[in-house]
Amino acid sequence: QVRMVASGGGSLQAGGSLRLSCDVSGYVASGYCMAWFRQGASKEREKVATVDSYGMTTYADSVKGRFIISEGNPKKSLYLQMNSLKPEDTGTYYCAAASEWTAAAGRCPENVGEGDMQYWGKGTPVTISS
Repeated sequence: QVRMVASGGGSLQAGGSLRLSCDVSGYVASGYCMAWFRQGASKEREKVATVDSYGMTTYADSVKGRFIISEGNPKKSLYLQMNSLKPEDTGTYYCAAASEWTAAAGRCPENVGEGDMQYWGKGTPVTISS
């Protein structure tokens, strides 16, 4: 059984940095597609960043140049380094992974989205004040 546990959220002022972590257990396949999503108040959950087993990463335009997604070796953890934080980054952050079948080729599907993710961690809240 795959289990994902996110941590590292907190409250801080704009301009600061946070590093989110996600401990992953039970995922045994060699190919994977993992991601961070976030959901702000009164907003839909949005994709923040993805990483696949080839190390390819993608980012939402709103976080490019500020956030870095990475994963541990072996696939036991997922990280999101968040720099130059802005109030609009406020929200609950979720780590997620696509199913072993979806990620069998080791890549994230094109335009991978929430519906492609099978495993989710409970969210960790991030609050950025101006």
